[in-house]
Amino acid sequence: MTTKQDYTYSTGLGLSVEVVCEISAHKQEPLWMLEHRLKALDYFLKQPMPAWGPNLSALNMNDIHYYIKKVKKAQRSWEDVPEQIHSTFEHLGVPQSERAYLAGLGAQYESEMVYHNLKDEWKKHGIIFLDTDSALKEYPDLFKEYFGTVVPYQDNVFAALNTAVWSGGSFIYIPKGIQLDQALQTYFRIDAERMGQFERTLIIVEDDAAVHYIEGCTAPLYKTTSLHSAVVEIIAKPRSRVRYSTIQNWSKNVFNLVTKRAIAQENAVVEWVDGNIGSCITMKYPCVVLKGAGAKAEIISVAMASSAEQVQDSGGKAIHLAPHTSSRILSKSLSSHGGRASYRGVVHIAKQAHHSKSFVQCDALILDAQSRSDTYPLIDVHNQSSSVAHEASVSKMNDDQIFYAMSRGLRKQQAQTMIVNGFIDPFVKELPMEFAVEMNRLIDLEMEQSIG
Repeated sequence: MTTKQDYTYSTGLGLSVEVVCEISAHKQEPLWMLEHRLKALDYFLKQPMPAWGPNLSALNMNDIHYYIKKVKKAQRSWEDVPEQIHSTFEHLGVPQSERAYLAGLGAQYESEMVYHNLKDEWKKHGIIFLDTDSALKEYPDLFKEYFGTVVPYQDNVFAALNTAVWSGGSFIYIPKGIQLDQALQTYFRIDAERMGQFERTLIIVEDDAAVHYIEGCTAPLYKTTSLHSAVVEIIAKPRSRVRYSTIQNWSKNVFNLVTKRAIAQENAVVEWVDGNIGSCITMKYPCVVLKGAGAKAEIISVAMASSAEQVQDSGGKAIHLAPHTSSRILSKSLSSHGGRASYRGVVHIAKQAHHSKSFVQCDALILDAQSRSDTYPLIDVHNQSSSVAHEASVSKMNDDQIFYAMSRGLRKQQAQTMIVNGFIDPFVKELPMEFAVEMNRLIDLEMEQSIG
């Protein structure tokens, strides 16, 4: 589904110093943020595109809108959202999801947040859940203290691009000792042709606090290229727990090039649950830097490449910098109709991170002879008291399994879908029920298109 493209503001196609200054001025940002944006732009313009991984030559950085504003201001009530956007999100099921959770929800349409809400009782406990632009204005000192500390603009070329032109995203602050038992949710939507979406998400969780944040992403199919290049920064203070769940179903004209990283302090737990179904190319490797003793990380991901034009290059990174830390990376990938799904991951255990543990498991399921799966693990251990295990498997759909299921009355496509759903079950079971149902539905649709 697409909607008529009418916008209150746009910087037009292309990237320049003038465009960055225009974005910052339009948002009425403080001088330090403009200066930070310009430094990042200068760094970006001097850096080459990555020479490793998928081929990005089809991405024309001058043929992209770097800032489009759909509405005049963010709304606090769903009923206040303009009807055109309202109907789009209704079609995609966002209101039902919010009602099911009775929790905070934000929705970003193109470059700006258009809808944001937060349960009143959470505000009483000092919880902050805002779009990132509003957080910069309402909590400038807190924002400046943490912005860019986990992912500096010098980290990589797309982190620099995001820092130069970022707009929207979520800002979450959970005070000490507050443990939310319901998830916060944000939904991102690209509806314009040649659109770049560069949300910036910053999550700060204080000592002994806990939060689960969920985001969903989608875009309609156009013949022209769009770009999604987000940055997510998470600071998990001592003994805190953070879970970040993503289901991304971008259309196959979107380049999905994302940097996501968390710092886990003493005895903190950080979990990434990451699903990638759409896009033409995805490059995404959620990372946890285990900075405090006893910190734990878990990264669970699933990726599906279902056409010859699609490359899912994903995985995870665990950087152990403190003793008695532990990490687990579980990656599931599926490829069909000539698609390519790759696991790319890093486990680094520093010399001082003694008695640490890491386990990596990469499983690939290839559905036809034209498709491909690759594994690119890097394991770097600098002490003798730590233990690392890596397992990898590649398999095709078993004819005996299909025959057995069909002998019980299933059609061939139903049997194949059932096998795929069983393969990704370790990922799906980590999602809340409503999102597990949505994930299975997306997989079913992909299977219909791939092998139907």
